[in-house]
Amino acid sequence: MKILVLNAGSSSQKSCLYEITTQNLPENPPKPIWEATIDWTANQNYGILEIEANGVKKDFKLNPEKRQEGISKMLETLSQGETKVIEKLSDINVVGHRVVHGGSEYSEATFVTDKVKTIIKNLIPLAPNHNPHHLEGIEAIKKILGDVPQIAVFDTAFHSQMPKEAAVYPIPYQWFQKGIRRYGFHGTSHKYCSQKAAQILNKPLASLRIISCHLGNGASLTAIRNGISINTTMGFTPLEGLMMGTRSGSIDSAILIYLMQEYNFDAEKLNKMLNQESGLKGIYGKSGDMRYIINAMEQGDELAQLAFDIYIHKLRCCLGEMLASIGGLDVLVFTAGIGENSAIIREKTCVNLEFLGLKIDHKKNTKPTMNTDISASDSQIPILVIHTQEDWAIACECWQKISQKKS
Repeated sequence: MKILVLNAGSSSQKSCLYEITTQNLPENPPKPIWEATIDWTANQNYGILEIEANGVKKDFKLNPEKRQEGISKMLETLSQGETKVIEKLSDINVVGHRVVHGGSEYSEATFVTDKVKTIIKNLIPLAPNHNPHHLEGIEAIKKILGDVPQIAVFDTAFHSQMPKEAAVYPIPYQWFQKGIRRYGFHGTSHKYCSQKAAQILNKPLASLRIISCHLGNGASLTAIRNGISINTTMGFTPLEGLMMGTRSGSIDSAILIYLMQEYNFDAEKLNKMLNQESGLKGIYGKSGDMRYIINAMEQGDELAQLAFDIYIHKLRCCLGEMLASIGGLDVLVFTAGIGENSAIIREKTCVNLEFLGLKIDHKKNTKPTMNTDISASDSQIPILVIHTQEDWAIACECWQKISQKKS
């Protein structure tokens, strides 16, 4: 089975093609036979398409004003030139799309229909940087590949079983009935990492209480019990929860009222400040990239140090909330760009958790291999660093949906 995965971000499009030749899904993720990345903001004048297949890497310039044409060009490289891996585009059996927001409608991956597209469109106000681009990819595939099955894999689906005490905001209940609730995000990553953790530990997923720390430019924690998301830090939108690269995370909502009353902020200005000018970037000022901040902190920059300290403080506080939600901890997982690559973030996060019997092995933590335990020999709780593979997780969802349909 040939499965094409499209993972659209606000300024990028990551895609890959998997070929599954076995009767069952392989236990470990295979390498895609073709990979592509479009960066629409790499240059002021053009976007850049990078293709890797057959041991060959190719670059192309794209018109950022014609994004569907860019996706079409990307797909051409599957069956043409040095990166050709299939004879014709119709050889693709199914296309899976990562969709950030599916609202409360969907608790699992779903075949794309007109109704699904309408719901994704209606949720654009809650995910304005992502949902429009998911629709863009869906329409491009429809135009180029015709009636090939398309499957939407929703970031929110994994959190759909959160209990009401975690999902409902303490505002008038009528707003919950109108759809204002905590949805949670990064669900595909959290679900994959929880399953991978059970595999690494050779224990049933249903027996584990897991806290998954997805720490990237966007960041969230999820408390998982019996394989189900019980609580998570992101909420109605991806703005809630942890301090992030450019997002504030949770703050006193009265600050927003104050800024409106005293400084004439409107919705657009508030949105820009909270999503693009806050978090690490808001404190440090020069960048929201943790790598730059750690480097500046080591050079004695006081604002970089403060940004780092606030980040760790918020992370520890939210870990406490997740811990209380599941009533204990059997495994702590770090994943995503910062979680997988920053030894100091993992170290500082775990320092205040030693009362749980959780201890990190500093040598293992310095340069860990992926999908491994970095806890000390006398730690009562494993600490895993897992390489999240959302694209493979999406491919697996597609394989399962197509297999169910055939049976």
